[in-house]
Amino acid sequence: MERLKCTISYDGSGFAGFQVQPGQRTVQGILEKALEKIHKAEAIRIQASGRTDTGVHAVGQVIHFDTPLTIPEQNWKRAINALLPDDVWISHVEKVQDSFHARYSVKQKEYHYIVLNREDPDVFRQNYALHFPKRVNIEAIQAACRYLEGTHDFTTFSSAKSTVKGSKVRTLYHASCRKKENDIEFIFRGSGFLYNMVRIMVSALLDVGTGKRNPEDIPALLAAEERGKLGKTISPSGLYLWEVRYHE
Repeated sequence: MERLKCTISYDGSGFAGFQVQPGQRTVQGILEKALEKIHKAEAIRIQASGRTDTGVHAVGQVIHFDTPLTIPEQNWKRAINALLPDDVWISHVEKVQDSFHARYSVKQKEYHYIVLNREDPDVFRQNYALHFPKRVNIEAIQAACRYLEGTHDFTTFSSAKSTVKGSKVRTLYHASCRKKENDIEFIFRGSGFLYNMVRIMVSALLDVGTGKRNPEDIPALLAAEERGKLGKTISPSGLYLWEVRYHE
């Protein structure tokens, strides 16, 4: 058996999330169906670095699977892509050691969130960016980002529906925000992320940007360890799983 690691990008707007669900179109379902064809109807299970929700996109999702077939990596890429729809693409395939695991070997993940910050919406980007027409103070958001960096319990910034057992302590190595023309791009890189964590952080940071909160409120929100302290979880449409890093 060989273990293959694949890097995948997908447009999440046409999927009910990554994970297989009966009767739903999912990224995992599409990938496993393609692999089943290559393996002459033998079911092949894939393991991903993590799940993404309905409407969330990926630039660099990573999966692995085990196969009895011996095919050059470049041919694997061509064979799988030939069977995938237009909204999923495998950008890289490589053979890895059996000790590699797409989920358990992860060292860092990076997410980006895109906000369209202008009065008028863009009908062509409604699935790819959050439309936010209010004026925002980027310097205040950047100051708030610095408080999020480091190792904290992120319970306040995690969905109350989270099924995580045990600690909600995570390390954020990087949190930033930049504005280019009408787009605001948030970037978060961390050891791992809780359910809806990025979307809740962006929601809180936009509150800072509009003056509803101060940057200095972030430490108290973290310390509260209480989801109810923050407003709603914002739209998945602006969220991208950007990169997954491993120490090979």
